[in-house]
Formats: sequence, C-alpha cells, structure tokens
Amino acid sequence: MARGPQGRVALVTGASRGIGRAIAEELASGGARVAVNYRVRAEAADDVVVAIQSAGGEVFAVQADVRSSEMV
Repeated sequence: MARGPQGRVALVTGASRGIGRAIAEELASGGARVAVNYRVRAEAADDVVVAIQSAGGEVFAVQADVRSSEMV
C-alpha cells in the first residue's frame, strides 16, 4: 500500500507564506489536492494558488481564522 499525499486532500493553515506555503507546495507536488488557508493575506494566498496551479497541482484558497470555532 502506497503512503504519501497522492490522491489525498490537505488543508494547510497559514499557507499564504513561510512554512505553511512550503508545506502546501510540497504536498501539491506529491499529488495532494490542497486547500490554502489564510486569515487576512488574500493576495498572498492567491500567489500560492497560482504557483501550485502553474506546477500542475490542484488547489484552492479558503479564508478563515482557525482560532474561531464559527469560522472553522
């Protein structure tokens, strides 16, 4: 049985920059469909989406503050 991100869905919080972005890009390069979560940096999240799509990955951005149970 193969293990890894291939065919899985990954929600990466804080994915609009830094370590979160790197994780999102790595998961996407491994075949995961990625949800790029961001709180306030919509433009930065869009940049991540474009980068992953340009590399052939499946991705979308979702705005939510994961500290808020209503938003989650």
